[in-house]
Amino acid sequence: MNKIRQKKRAPALLAVTALSVWTLSTGVALADDTPSPCAALKRIVAAAPDGFTSLKASDGKSVAQVYGDDARCNTEGASYQCIWTPHSAVGPTADALQALAADIASCLPEATHDQNSPARQHFYLGERANRTQITATTAGTGKLKLVVSAK
Repeated sequence: MNKIRQKKRAPALLAVTALSVWTLSTGVALADDTPSPCAALKRIVAAAPDGFTSLKASDGKSVAQVYGDDARCNTEGASYQCIWTPHSAVGPTADALQALAADIASCLPEATHDQNSPARQHFYLGERANRTQITATTAGTGKLKLVVSAK
């Protein structure tokens, strides 16, 4: 590479390096660092056959974090469930439920979406004898609930 090109690239490289050092030292992330709801949904669905024993209560929070900060998740019987209050910026609870259903549909394209109502969204994966069900509902005033269950 000739010296003119090296001199032109040096300021840009210096700026990128300085920005990287500043980001690391301040802890400020410049890109969207919100956990992916898809990764969490896939992890939960993958844990269904073992009765969700490989999950912790916190594993489902990434699904809800896009919509609210107060998610409480747990394993109950043969299901894993989370309940949370959607952010007011998301809009009414019914809108948040529709957005959650859209996330489920895009993250799990192999899932069949067999119920779509303002208060309940239902999906399933697999054959009837070995089916994983995903149900998203409104839960009382201003709450959303996600339940993933296995047969």
